[in-house]
Amino acid sequence: MAAAESLPAGRFSPALRQILVPLALAQFICSFAGSNMNVMINDISKDLNTTVQGVQIAITIFLLVMAALMIPGGKLTDRYGRKRCFLAGLILYGIGALMSAVSPGLGILILGNSIFEGVGTALLIPPVYILTTLVFTGVTNRARAFGAISALGGIGAAAGPLIGGLIASTLGWRWAFVFQAVVIAAIVLLSRRITDPLPADPTRPFDTKGAVLSAGGLVLIVAGILAADNNGWVMLGLIAAGVLLLALFFRSVRAKERAGQEPLLSTALFRNRTSNLGLVTQNAQWLLLTGTSFVVSAYLQVVRGYDPIQTGIVFTATTAGLLASSLAAERFARRRPQRLLIQVGFVLTAVGVAALLALVTGSPSPWAFAPGLLLIGLGLGMMLTPSVNVVQSSFGDSLQGEISGLSRSVSNLGSSLGTAVAGTILVAGITSTPQRSYGLAMAVLGVVALVGLLVATRLPRTPPPTAAS
Repeated sequence: MAAAESLPAGRFSPALRQILVPLALAQFICSFAGSNMNVMINDISKDLNTTVQGVQIAITIFLLVMAALMIPGGKLTDRYGRKRCFLAGLILYGIGALMSAVSPGLGILILGNSIFEGVGTALLIPPVYILTTLVFTGVTNRARAFGAISALGGIGAAAGPLIGGLIASTLGWRWAFVFQAVVIAAIVLLSRRITDPLPADPTRPFDTKGAVLSAGGLVLIVAGILAADNNGWVMLGLIAAGVLLLALFFRSVRAKERAGQEPLLSTALFRNRTSNLGLVTQNAQWLLLTGTSFVVSAYLQVVRGYDPIQTGIVFTATTAGLLASSLAAERFARRRPQRLLIQVGFVLTAVGVAALLALVTGSPSPWAFAPGLLLIGLGLGMMLTPSVNVVQSSFGDSLQGEISGLSRSVSNLGSSLGTAVAGTILVAGITSTPQRSYGLAMAVLGVVALVGLLVATRLPRTPPPTAAS
């Protein structure tokens, strides 16, 4: 297998790099898509004759579709093959990007960006992590590979506002989607050398009932959060319905296992304490990243009147922080336990949120955003890779399809919750009481950072060995 070709001097062989590059670029462009629209809120709402809330809904649906379908997407890789699902996802994503680029109204934008790109991402992202786990063997090689992929994912999310702002200010917001389509085409070409280490199993059963229940539950919960500023009873009703569907999903999973059938998710995934804690930290990290990105972007554009490029430049602090800590991630991983890195990451992020609260509300200067965003970037870049490695390495090859789908679903659920929760709090009073709404939204993100830190302290000092296949 290609994994044996890794070089001892801290570098991958050319054959492994040819596999890693398209996988990392795929994570980059999907993360970019989740944040670049934040700096184009005003431009899109004016051009498509909609509102800030309309654009927020489009962004949240995109993130939610990813979260809802990531688990089924991971399961489908066993039946149809990892590379085949990867390429199918890329093609769907590319079609969605082109549809978004020519959309005449919010409906087509949601269809292209939120649905087609969301479904495409749910198909292509699980293979990224499954192939990485299977091809890059050994703790060190796998950590380095995950480090590159997670770093590009974080950079894509953090640099999305800057790149999107630059494109929107010079060419127009529609060209940001053309850029995505071009990158997707490049990834398809680069993927020709990827080989699937495991053969597809067309006879593998697929739990359709479980897929519907799990997706429906996640959709209803996030939809309830989005409805919070309109009707409290509707919010509670949707969230309660979502919780009920998820309860039915887990009941269905247990029933299938007792009957000797294969469910959408194995209950073994939830019996691993280390993995469970790692999943919570992943959810919190992406909630913080997308929540901060949306809140700060909307505040700058709607309240302070910044254009896309000005908004994007403010976020260079986050990008710089992520780049700095991500580039040092491998060195940190060799010298410090993953648990400590995650803890330090949450501390830095919490301090960054506090800085955004303390400095921004009392100063009209754009420089007031820099310290907080820099700290958030440093913190997230430090802990994204350890969290992924903790979760993926907790299971053997036979469960990589399921844990990859679950891991990405939890992360993308965090992204959608970040935009839904913090965004809903901000949008509810952004025109009438902007300072209060901004402060409340950032305070909620600060609480999430502290909860993530608390969970990280419960991770074992030395992770248990990976389960046998």
